[in-house]
Amino acid sequence: MSQIVLGVSGGIASYKAAELLRLFTEAGHSVRVVPTRSSLHFVGAATWEALSGQPAQTEVFEHVDEVAHVRIGQQADLVLVVPATANLLAKAAAGIADDLLTTTLLTARCPVMFAPAMHTEMWEHEATTDNVRILRERGATVIEPAVGRLTGVDSGKGRLPDPVHLFEAALRLLEPQRAGDMVGMRVVVSAGGTREYLDPVRFLGNKSSGLQGYALAEAAAARGAEVTLVAANVALPDPADVDVVPVVSTQDLREAVLKAAADADAVVMAAAPADFRPAEFVDAKIKKTHDGSAPSILLVENPDILAELVSNRPVAERRPVIVGFAAETGDATGSVIDHARAKLQRKGCDLLVVNDVSAGQVFGSPDNQAVILSSDGSAQEVALGPKIDLAHTIWDVVVQRSDS
Repeated sequence: MSQIVLGVSGGIASYKAAELLRLFTEAGHSVRVVPTRSSLHFVGAATWEALSGQPAQTEVFEHVDEVAHVRIGQQADLVLVVPATANLLAKAAAGIADDLLTTTLLTARCPVMFAPAMHTEMWEHEATTDNVRILRERGATVIEPAVGRLTGVDSGKGRLPDPVHLFEAALRLLEPQRAGDMVGMRVVVSAGGTREYLDPVRFLGNKSSGLQGYALAEAAAARGAEVTLVAANVALPDPADVDVVPVVSTQDLREAVLKAAADADAVVMAAAPADFRPAEFVDAKIKKTHDGSAPSILLVENPDILAELVSNRPVAERRPVIVGFAAETGDATGSVIDHARAKLQRKGCDLLVVNDVSAGQVFGSPDNQAVILSSDGSAQEVALGPKIDLAHTIWDVVVQRSDS
């Protein structure tokens, strides 16, 4: 059980911190809520005390005998501030300690995470940008706000990410072997399935949901990496602290991935690009014929993005780790692993994550199991579990290869 300090500053998104508190307590963690005075206008102390089972004080001079302004930070395994307003970020960056929360931030020697929430103009202001940069340089994790509906009718960047995403990011910071182990790394992840349009209505596509690619992006961001996520037709909310590049076709995917990979330390091709595309795009919807005949569609082969990434990387300079995915089925000529090993050799990538999709498994499921094949001949089986767990296992192997 970890000792978690949940700081709550005075923003309208304060109510979402209650859901985050519930997730922590149901997972067995002990949570001490430290609200600011202004936050109590949105959620009262009685709510925090009832949900956490601990006092929720705001002032340094309350319960002085506890020396709370020192002890809370010293004893914490993790401090997170949800939401973190522009005012709170400014105080934290400047080292101002005028209440219990800002004092706790100065005494904490554990991982610290801020989840900002504010109007777009405040988030983009130069003062806030500087404060976020300072906090990150000191080792704090500052989650990028989500894009969406804000207070009133306003929309834009500044929305607090979903509490589930914050919960998962916080849990990773509690794992000392992973917390911050990807700081300084720049990684590219592709996700989803491409679409190759026949006409304005119809396309050739596949069943990829993008869930595994998004889990990979979230896991890398939680561990401190700078992440670019190239997303092909994915109907999922953007992960926090990730640069998302939306694409449609395999050609689009190729251009975006090659551009982002130019100075990357690792590239993970979790997307499912179409192998073929129509030779021609018809400007008008293809109509049915009255004689029952169907049109013939001539297909041409799409570029092999994974093989191109391998062939483009430097020979002697810093070589990015390149990871491919293989959705395989066994047949009369070989097993799933047989086909996967042949693909790994043919593609020339460093790692190949192999999924057995014989019965339509994996696609759209929150869980996954896989075998991670390495170019050195080793294989690591990953048991069925949440896709975020597989994502972290993949990054564990990538980090190990990067350090060797």
